[in-house]
Amino acid sequence: MTIQDNYVGCDMGKGTIDVFEETRGTFLRVANEAAALAAFAAGLPRQCFVIFEATGGYDRLLRHALAEAGIAFARIDPARARHFAKLHGQHAKTDRLDARMLCRLGASLMPDRTPAPCPERERLVALARRRDQLVDMRARERRHREEAFHTDIEADIEAVIASLDGHIAGIEAEIDLLVRESGSLAEQAARLASAPGVGRVTALNLIAHMPELGTLSPKAAASLAGLAPLNNDSGKRHGRRSIRGGRPRVRKALYMAALSAIRANTRLRTFYTALAARCGSKKAAIIAVARKLLTILNAMERNKANFA
Repeated sequence: MTIQDNYVGCDMGKGTIDVFEETRGTFLRVANEAAALAAFAAGLPRQCFVIFEATGGYDRLLRHALAEAGIAFARIDPARARHFAKLHGQHAKTDRLDARMLCRLGASLMPDRTPAPCPERERLVALARRRDQLVDMRARERRHREEAFHTDIEADIEAVIASLDGHIAGIEAEIDLLVRESGSLAEQAARLASAPGVGRVTALNLIAHMPELGTLSPKAAASLAGLAPLNNDSGKRHGRRSIRGGRPRVRKALYMAALSAIRANTRLRTFYTALAARCGSKKAAIIAVARKLLTILNAMERNKANFA
């Protein structure tokens, strides 16, 4: 928990950023460009805390400018920010209103500081995301091939698939090189891959998309990955608990790892078999294994120890 006296709300846009500073009660519009943001960050009070929504690539330059200037900041889930605005009766939406609302959110919720960006990890995230995009494209082309009834069309699809295979191999080679050249990433990847069911791709996806691993409680880790079972009760009704939210790519990676872990590890296979028999749902049991595997990986990262 970080306590600050001066919160600054930033409403992100592709070309501009609208800023509201609580202490001065002033609005400012800054170009979303490196030079303008560097000047903006340099002019902020050292003890301020900047709040903005996680907007993919739009907030990248702002994060780097704030980190360079030594300014604390927090990236907020856009859905969480919108719920906060509605909770306080703010149904209208403008850039200035959103900037003021984010400032108020910071003062009310006092979110934890987001770590400064790491160039190596950012590069890994970009490469991992691009690999996923190419793999999805290849899967679609393979489905198209099944529907092709003419040899010329099938040949064209085969050529596209072969091209995608080459691009994927190139991205994977870049990822391997990046990891090898970074001692910390290589060490972390090897440590995670020592766990049952966790292969190279799963380990790299966890490193890229869940950098908080090892710093969280088991419940917080499960919630962040979207693997925490959420209650659905009201009065005398007890609904079926389900998972939702979280980070889809992490959840998908852990689900696939759980399938492999059930086959590879006797303890996890026994856990899965007993739970599937008790709850009557194999899918729910697999998700429980994925959650248990995440707890193990989180502990491994916290203790900097391989699976034993």
